[in-house]
Amino acid sequence: MRIPSTIRTAALAAAVSLAGSALVFTGSEAQSTSTSSQGGRSTWVGSWTTAVTKAETTGFSATGLTNQSARYVVRPSVGGDKVRIRFSNIYGDRPVQIGAATVAKANTATPAMSDLEPASKRALTFGGKTTATMNKGGELLSDPVNLRVPDLATLVISVYYPTATGPVSWHAQSFQENYFGPGDLTNEAAGTAYTTTRACCWTFLSGVDVQTDEADGAVVVLGDSIADGVGSTANANNRWPDQLAERLAADRRHGSAGVLNVGISGSRLNRDGTDPILGTPGFEQIGPNALARLNEDVFGQTRPKAVITHLGVNDLWMDNASADQIIASLKQINAQLEEHGIRSIGATITPYEGFTTPGGWTAEREANRQAVNSWLRNTHEFDGVIDFDKVVRDPAAPTKLKAAYDAGDHIHLTDAGYQAMANSIPLQLVR
Repeated sequence: MRIPSTIRTAALAAAVSLAGSALVFTGSEAQSTSTSSQGGRSTWVGSWTTAVTKAETTGFSATGLTNQSARYVVRPSVGGDKVRIRFSNIYGDRPVQIGAATVAKANTATPAMSDLEPASKRALTFGGKTTATMNKGGELLSDPVNLRVPDLATLVISVYYPTATGPVSWHAQSFQENYFGPGDLTNEAAGTAYTTTRACCWTFLSGVDVQTDEADGAVVVLGDSIADGVGSTANANNRWPDQLAERLAADRRHGSAGVLNVGISGSRLNRDGTDPILGTPGFEQIGPNALARLNEDVFGQTRPKAVITHLGVNDLWMDNASADQIIASLKQINAQLEEHGIRSIGATITPYEGFTTPGGWTAEREANRQAVNSWLRNTHEFDGVIDFDKVVRDPAAPTKLKAAYDAGDHIHLTDAGYQAMANSIPLQLVR
């Protein structure tokens, strides 16, 4: 039995990522103001990423790709002199062949996002070869490519899959158009041969690293659909982690940092995506519970130095989780981040009264939300706490989002709301 479409849509849409605001406690590590990664020596830093999950049980993601090319559009947060591309087959059921792959800057002189700048096109190699195999359950890292990439420059990554991939490892909610077409199209400058446009997803692609002496590590955003950007304008990079990256790129007084968004729509602290939601079956693209995600989505990133954890709202409305259950998981995430020497930043759960999906908002769940937020504001366990709730709530009705920030379903935010979240984060906390 598939999950009802109303709950399915809300689950994909209803994931909150918590970070950013007026109330901040900072430990000594959060005060760092270093201006280069290793005293002026270039190192590799994560610049863009996405969290991948299992394919669905039917449809395009389950079928996979055969003798097809995919053209992915991404915007790395920080630039560098070299790039390398990460791929993931972690949820695949077989080895996946890459027949050819290229990376290039987007052609900003044309309106088509699928067009690339021909002079910037570089062939990707893997151990010196232009073909590669991703092992079943494995990941693949390209060789470094000499390509100077500015901060926030759009990249176009083209990959040819010559043989049947089987179910894809993918990110299902990209809010960015990506392109698919028959045969090997990796060297095509124009995107016209890519005959299928999908607004849904990145398949197999998982990250972009850059080599730079300007960025001091990366900030990972561990969140749900609010980090994923549900409610934001598609193809516009208006998710709040993107807007945080823009702030960091514009203000280099104390150095910069990559911003890595591993938000997954529907993500929960304590349950997997396939676990029941309101008594009905879940589904794969919500991904595993947050603690099960740490090794892959956080510790597996390139030089993560800080993590903003913004989770909990889905535990409230999907599972009727208690405040104690949510707090226990946030404490455990914090403890594991500290054990790995990564700065840990918590964030309050944003309001969602008016969210009417069955079982959505109730007074009891609101009381649990308030209890979690009160604990976050008063705990000194984290290196920092950002009060998103305070930033986006309606002062006249604090259990609700401000009208100007409400994307319409009363749980997700508009571009302006995500901008307010990004603006509220003290930059010294994430540098």
